[in-house]
Amino acid sequence: MEKEIINRVDQSGLTEINLEDFYPKGERVLLDIKDHLFQGLILKEKDFREFVKKEDWNKYKDKFVAIICSADAVVPTWAYMLLSTSIQPFAKNIVFGDMKTLETVLFTQALSKINPEDFRDKKAVIKGCGNLPVPESAYVELTRILTPVAKSIMYGEPCSTVPVMKKN
Repeated sequence: MEKEIINRVDQSGLTEINLEDFYPKGERVLLDIKDHLFQGLILKEKDFREFVKKEDWNKYKDKFVAIICSADAVVPTWAYMLLSTSIQPFAKNIVFGDMKTLETVLFTQALSKINPEDFRDKKAVIKGCGNLPVPESAYVELTRILTPVAKSIMYGEPCSTVPVMKKN
C-alpha cells in the first residue's frame, strides 16, 4: 500500500513573499560628477553648464540613475539639481547617492505599493535566497510594513524558516 505524499508546506497556511517579485527591471547607471571637475577638485559653473548643455542625455533613457561625486570636492547643491532636470525626461528614476542608495530607493518605492491589510493575521515567510540582488534595506522595509499586521514573520524558505516576529 502506497502512502499518499502530503505537502505540509501547502497546508501550513504560510504566505510566501519573494522580494525578487518587487525588483524593478531596468539598467542601473552611476553618474559621477568627479569626471566633470576642474583638476578633479573644483566645479566651475561655466564649464559644468557647458557640459550639461552639450551632453546627450538620451543615453539615460529608461535607466535608473544614481548621481554622486566620489571625489573629495565641494559640489554645490544646484549642480545635482541641474543634472536631475537634464536626466529626468529620459530616466525611469534618479537618486542622489551610490548604487546601494539607488537600490534602497527603488525597493522602498516598489514596496510602498503593498497593501498591509493583505497580510493581516497571516504567517508571512520572506524568501531569502534568489538570483537578483535584493538589498538588506528591502528586507527591513518589508518587515516594517508587515510587523503591525502579520501574525508572524519568518525568513527563509517555507520548509526551513528562521522566526523573526510572532504575535502572542
